[in-house]
Order: sequence, then structure tokens, then C-alpha cells
Amino acid sequence: MKKVVISALSMLTGAVAGAYAVARFVVKKIVWKMNTAQSMSDKHLALYLMMNQWVKVKQEGKNLSSYFEKNGYKKIAIYGMNYAGETLLSELKGAEIQVSYAIDRNANTICADIDVVTIDDELEDVDAIVVTPITFFNEIEETLSDKVSCPIVSLKDILCEV
Repeated sequence: MKKVVISALSMLTGAVAGAYAVARFVVKKIVWKMNTAQSMSDKHLALYLMMNQWVKVKQEGKNLSSYFEKNGYKKIAIYGMNYAGETLLSELKGAEIQVSYAIDRNANTICADIDVVTIDDELEDVDAIVVTPITFFNEIEETLSDKVSCPIVSLKDILCEV
């Protein structure tokens, strides 16, 4: 009888421990997915708000080239060739500002009218680098500042100053 009780208790303890381990794994996975979704949501909200500011700037008849001219930046590079980077490149076409190249971690998959390099490549001297992935500006600025001596500016800041 005593062996049966010990056996039953051992089985019950094992089942509870197994259920606890599975529950902990599932909860951990759910929390990770929620955090990832929140992070993506925050990133896209910031991008939306920045692009909305850009529309307001354009509605006021302003152009971003005025920022570069005011600061004496004649030759720039664009960091990030997603939506904002492509739009910036398009806006500066025909302006006095020369976009020498773009920097993007996916350089080998990007088709653009300018050279696209990675941050690990040799970066040509420019007057400024404009960072378009605004939610990662601090990390990108820190990495770039070790490689270049020119100003590194956020597209968001440019839009607020124009």
C-alpha cells in the first residue's frame, strides 16, 4: 500500500513539474511575441508620424534641401533605404544636394540609382549622413561615429527644423 501511495505521489509530482515546465515555456513564448509585436507597432507609429510631418512640410511648400543648404551640406549619404530613405533620395533629385551613396545592412538586395554599401564597407567622405530608421538612431549614430567624422543627423530632426 505504501509503495502504491509513493508511486502515485511520484507520478503526480512528475506530472505537475512537467505541466509547470510546459506552462512556463508557453508563457515565455507568448510574452516574447507580445514584446516583438509592441516593438514593431512602436516602430511603425514613429515612421507614420515622421512621414505625416513630412507631408505637412510639403504642404507648407518647403523642401528638405533647404535644411542641407542652410547647414552647408552639399554632399550627403543616406543611412537606411527603406520607405523614408527612398523618399528622401527622390526628393533630393534635381536639388543642389548630392547624395553620394546609401548605407543599408541589406545593401546587396537593394536596387537604387546610387551605390548602396553596408556599414562595414569603406565609407566615402561626405558632409553629413542622414539616418532614416529613426527608432534606431542612437545605436546607428554610435556605430557610425566610430567610422566617420561628419555630422550624423536624424531625418526626424531635419523635418522638425525645416
